[in-house]
Amino acid sequence: MSQPTAAELNQLTSNILSSAIAIHRALGPGLLESAYGGCLCYDLADAGFTVERQKPLPLIYRGFKADCAYRADIVVQDCVIIEVKAVEAVAPIHRQQLYTYLRLGDYRVGLLLNFGASTLRDGVQRVVNSFPDR
Repeated sequence: MSQPTAAELNQLTSNILSSAIAIHRALGPGLLESAYGGCLCYDLADAGFTVERQKPLPLIYRGFKADCAYRADIVVQDCVIIEVKAVEAVAPIHRQQLYTYLRLGDYRVGLLLNFGASTLRDGVQRVVNSFPDR
């Protein structure tokens, strides 16, 4: 995967957040993660982005390779991982899980979106891994 610039990543995450906020405003909290994830994938694909849902990601450990060690909820433009939650409160392990996914998959930025929050702005966490300087 080619490495996008900081400006490209910032613009992409801004577009993703705009879509997520619109979905949350329209539907509100209380639905399952799969409902929010489906709507977000639909909106992003409709906007022309490449979207992969439940993307299998490999794990390599000391020469051992597990082809599908974990699945990212959503990957956009092959460079942003989105983890979708619909819980009352995000636990610290959710953020750490996303960071581990970023590190193992060599992604630069991820979004943890909790649609269970009263407003989505309260439910957004951005996690970075070796984010580009420019």
